[in-house]
Amino acid sequence: MDDLSLAHSRYNCTYHIVFIPKYRRKTMPGELRREMGEILGKICRMEEV
Repeated sequence: MDDLSLAHSRYNCTYHIVFIPKYRRKTMPGELRREMGEILGKICRMEEV
């Protein structure tokens, strides 16, 4: 995707991440929560976030 721009910034949106709100956190099972944490950690390290 090409860089997009607004009045004072340029951006390149590659990922669309949806987080579970705090009040629903307990609905995500333990194993899934661990896997998602690992995946998000890998993406952040790859993108140097």
